[in-house]
Amino acid sequence: MSRDDAPMKSKSAPAQGSRPSKEAAEGAVRTLIEWAGDDPSREGLLGTPDRVVRAYDEFYRGYEQDPVAILRKAMEPANGYDDMVLLRGIRFSSHCEHHMITIVGVAHVAYVPGAHMVGISKIARVVDAFARRLQIQEAMTSQIAAAIDEAIAPKGVAVLIDAEHQCMTTRGVQRPGVTTVTTHVTGSFKTDPAQRREFIEVATRCAR
Repeated sequence: MSRDDAPMKSKSAPAQGSRPSKEAAEGAVRTLIEWAGDDPSREGLLGTPDRVVRAYDEFYRGYEQDPVAILRKAMEPANGYDDMVLLRGIRFSSHCEHHMITIVGVAHVAYVPGAHMVGISKIARVVDAFARRLQIQEAMTSQIAAAIDEAIAPKGVAVLIDAEHQCMTTRGVQRPGVTTVTTHVTGSFKTDPAQRREFIEVATRCAR
């Protein structure tokens, strides 16, 4: 996995422990195939452990990224701009930490600049960095806001996530189409109800 986004580690960067070898991970996949009731040595499954491990490298690449460092690489003076900047409809996929099943949704992220602004593509990358980890939606919502606060010290941050959890739609109660909405606001979005309403109204206008 790439390590091009930091060495500088912030509060939002995950702690790195010892990582099992690729061979050990592939062995674990073979065990799960056997647990499911199939034969990992049959022709159709021979390459599956390798494919699963390579897919995990992509699914969980967020553990190798520092969102605050991503943002700080693209800081620039606000030059007097002091109104809301909103990225609407940032699509993401993640995996729930309870069942390791897919979460698919959209994030809407806004901030009001202080002294600095940030390149808008970097906000989308921050969403991806947190999504590409084992997650619960509530935590991911607040983590995105905290990273922006830490990186550029804006006057306020607002995050709204609307997502479908396949651990609910494909197992358990099995309710397809049900989505979960979470919000987290800081600074001026918390103290100014009108600004918070503006964010919610603009973010959710034809959002899905």
